[in-house]
Amino acid sequence: MQRNSFMGRAGVMGLEKAVEVLDTLGSSMSRMNPSSAYLSGVTSSRGGKVTILAFEVANTIAKGAALLQSLSEENLKFMKKEMLRSKGVKKLVSTDTAELQILAASDKREELDLFSGEVIRFGNMCKDMQWHNLDRYFMKLDTENSQHKLLKDEAEAKMQELVTLARFTSELYHELQALDRFEQDYRRKLAEIESLNLPRRGEGIVILQNELKQQRKLVKSLQKKSLWSQNLEEIIEKLVDVVCYIRQTIVEVFGNNGLKDNEGKQGRERLGEAGLSLHYANLIQQIDSIASRPSSLPSNVRDTLYNALPATVKTALRPRLQTLDPEEELSISEIKAEMEKSLQWLVPFAENTTKAHQGFGWVGEWANSRIEFGKGKGKGENNGNPTRLQTLHHADKPKVDSYVLELVVWLHRLMKSSKKRVQGVKLQETNHVSPPNKITISNTQLSLSPDFTYKNQLSLEDRLLLDRVQSIRFGPNLSKSQELVGLKKNKKGIKIWALSRSTGNSPKVDLSDKNSSSDLDVLDGLDFAFH
Repeated sequence: MQRNSFMGRAGVMGLEKAVEVLDTLGSSMSRMNPSSAYLSGVTSSRGGKVTILAFEVANTIAKGAALLQSLSEENLKFMKKEMLRSKGVKKLVSTDTAELQILAASDKREELDLFSGEVIRFGNMCKDMQWHNLDRYFMKLDTENSQHKLLKDEAEAKMQELVTLARFTSELYHELQALDRFEQDYRRKLAEIESLNLPRRGEGIVILQNELKQQRKLVKSLQKKSLWSQNLEEIIEKLVDVVCYIRQTIVEVFGNNGLKDNEGKQGRERLGEAGLSLHYANLIQQIDSIASRPSSLPSNVRDTLYNALPATVKTALRPRLQTLDPEEELSISEIKAEMEKSLQWLVPFAENTTKAHQGFGWVGEWANSRIEFGKGKGKGENNGNPTRLQTLHHADKPKVDSYVLELVVWLHRLMKSSKKRVQGVKLQETNHVSPPNKITISNTQLSLSPDFTYKNQLSLEDRLLLDRVQSIRFGPNLSKSQELVGLKKNKKGIKIWALSRSTGNSPKVDLSDKNSSSDLDVLDGLDFAFH
């Protein structure tokens, strides 16, 4: 895994510019230890300083420290008794302990190959030719019974020295950035003073000069304490010893599985091999995010999630949704509880996968992470770097697809229930504000309500007219023209409802039989008994 990859593309150029004014000469260097197994009695010559390569070398040291820490007794015990038996590993990777151990050993060897590859590259940069082509030396360690046996305490002591130098190098990186900012402020202030034809004796420029002077002293001090002023050959010598110790530890712990490409794949499609681990990690985290707040989502979230689903999940989703029982209704809390059963162990795998892919090739990511090594580390901690078995790298794709499908189905039910609840709340609010059959749209309709507050604001004439209209008892289902006509007398002096302007002038109709009214009269609201 390439966590903490350090070398920045633009960062090195910026650092070189920042240190142009610095004294790159460090403290005096000591001669290399002639007792090193690789030297075989050859005395090394004085080589060059690490200087600007310090940040790349510090990144390599961070990788080596993480790998060596993962092979400690406490971490190996944690891996065998807890990690390999964890629920997520069994559900996503395999239940075969032997296969899991092969995968773990293969991962350690890949990490070692990455670490030793960088040591080989730095060795080829040394002026002393004996450090060139270290790859041939490391190959012999795999094929022959090497006599380069390093004690555990000795290897850890050398790594601790390198880690201390790397920590100072991390501080140096940040202080160089601060120095660059101070210099930019100073140059900007000088340009401002010159444009105004002012003397360079003002309080502001003096303060900047003092800050710049102090920052340069701090940077020089850190250069002497960090890898910047160290002899490159001397650092490579320590790194070679660490590489050799890690190789022999892998053989002791995992046997030949640690040195042979004997992965327990068994024809399975792994997410890491297919380059899909990060995609699935983002997908799982997105589902978790939606499930945590289903009622407050942007409009495009569902489309984004659906487009990100694997083809196999999309194909199986529609038939699965069609089989859901519409009569089965669960509360939002019940649905979330069902989702949490899978998310509680899936989300950590997704987060570890994202973490393992962060910081590729950038200086800042490495410098912002603290390098830890030693007995103070807790179990399972690996400089913040999860192992591949703690990520989705080795996860079986069909298994992950099945869990993603289940989560999407539950998510569909969750959003449906959440939508119903929101609509129910809105309906209750609407009913509270506007009771049925009393829709307040215009001022005229509002005025028909006895609670209308604007009534007191009307003139006396308008209020009298309003009272007259309110005193009329309206018949049901009548048109507005019928309502405003009111009562009328026929030729015999009998009061009747004026259902229209022509009411009372039509031929007399016998309505004595109450059951003679037609259905149309009922539909039209005309089934009244006239008296």
